[in-house]
Amino acid sequence: MSSIVTNTARFRSEHFEPEPALDPAEQRRLRGHLEQIDFTAYAANQAVVAQALGRIELAKFERLAIAAATARARWVSAAAAMAEASSTITDDQVRQLSSLRQAYEELTEAYEALRRMVERGYLGYEPKA
Repeated sequence: MSSIVTNTARFRSEHFEPEPALDPAEQRRLRGHLEQIDFTAYAANQAVVAQALGRIELAKFERLAIAAATARARWVSAAAAMAEASSTITDDQVRQLSSLRQAYEELTEAYEALRRMVERGYLGYEPKA
């Protein structure tokens, strides 16, 4: 089992590991079932994502990346401005920073999700000509 840590979540990727008590024929049967399950999830994702998003081109990735970068800049610049103005930050300012950070994190997660959709073959990609 392996894990990938992102800035906000931990994703687990579990792979088939046969039980030592299972005989080889039973292990193959179980592996076949799991492959069917995985393919069903793949096909469902491919159908739903393709219907919702169609094909994606580089410009969509660029716009999403710019939106995330802008949100990050707004969050950090607001925090810096608050710290410059006063050594103490009010509860309202903390809520404002939290909202700005959440916007940045949501846009970053959306970008990563879009990239994973292309990587996994759920979404067609039109390369830049």
